[in-house]
Amino acid sequence: MVVILGVSTVVVYEFVAYKLYQKLDRQMITLADAAAHSLLTIKADAKAISRRTPRNLDYDDDLDIPWQDLHNNYQSVEWFDANGRLLGNAGRYIPQIPFNPNIKTSQKEKIRSIIIPVYSASFIPEKKQLQGYVRVNESTENLQEELDRLMWGFSCGGLIAVILTGIGSWWLTRQSLKPVEQSFQQLKQFTADASHELRSPLTVVKTSVEVMMNHPERIHPNDEKKLKAIASATNQMTRLVEDLLLLARTDTTQTLTFKWVSIPLDELLEDLMDLLQLQADVKGIILKSEIPEEVFVKGNPVELKRLFSNLLENALQYTPTGGTVSVGVVRRDRFVFVSVNDTGIGIASEDIPLVFNRFWRADKARSHREGGLGLGLAIAAAIAHTHSGEITVKSQVGVGSSFQVRLLAVLKTY
Repeated sequence: MVVILGVSTVVVYEFVAYKLYQKLDRQMITLADAAAHSLLTIKADAKAISRRTPRNLDYDDDLDIPWQDLHNNYQSVEWFDANGRLLGNAGRYIPQIPFNPNIKTSQKEKIRSIIIPVYSASFIPEKKQLQGYVRVNESTENLQEELDRLMWGFSCGGLIAVILTGIGSWWLTRQSLKPVEQSFQQLKQFTADASHELRSPLTVVKTSVEVMMNHPERIHPNDEKKLKAIASATNQMTRLVEDLLLLARTDTTQTLTFKWVSIPLDELLEDLMDLLQLQADVKGIILKSEIPEEVFVKGNPVELKRLFSNLLENALQYTPTGGTVSVGVVRRDRFVFVSVNDTGIGIASEDIPLVFNRFWRADKARSHREGGLGLGLAIAAAIAHTHSGEITVKSQVGVGSSFQVRLLAVLKTY
């Protein structure tokens, strides 16, 4: 609306200004034509400028109106001979610019000038001789004031129109989005309720399978693989339900009831590195860290551990044998930056905005790994957000990825 209104204002303003200047030019030409009849008289007697001539009909059978009747105090008339020499002038607003008969219409500052040639009277065009020129000058102050008032009106009207349009658009948008917001809230509530209700039956199934597997003598050998498959599926479903419940809670406007404490981030990351070292050794991946001592952040230790665990497991999952996964911690001012870098398969530039979407995978051809449901990065982003932090990613296909988490730092407490 602002662009449309702005373009319309400029077009209308320029059109009105063009028409007003055209009207002014016609008035000035009329005055110049009237003053042209006095050129021969002024050439013969320069004092004729101040002498009034009677109205009469001459050789061209038109009424010669004395130029004195046509110009106002905001106009001026100048007479020149055929060589461009000034013969005389009258009136105000006489521009101090050189005479150039080749420029018919000109404007200097707020003075507009029009020059017309004056020829001798003859019915044969070839016998007409140039007698001189008449230049009429007129102030454009009144015209510019009209244009300024027009622009002021456009500005005030445009501002009111933009404000009313913005309010109306906001109201209409709110009204149209109410059903969408209601459906979205219902969907989030359903996800939370379903996840919560599924936890109990999944716990029963998981417990029953574990009890059966603790007594192998009661299990038929042919059923052992089936029970292991049930246990694996149950664990995967339990992980999915827990992840969905966490995401559903972070989607709500209610603040999560985490217990916020001062956490030694260096110890938390070192513990995670020790836990994942065996997994890295199995895959032949070098796991290293650059963690300074005594780095503290405020938050929930369980959730932060889950955040960095998801990032490290994701890096190990998509880094081939012989690759490297590293963790670095840097403190700047009141923030702590934790980087998880890998030399894995990388992420295409067009897919980077999607990495924190739920159920999204960089390697779509890969089958779902154990416990991997495409929710790890989404959960990491949600946890970072609840801790007033931010998580970003830089990646290049075939080179690797770098995830950086920004958290608020706190002073060490004793």
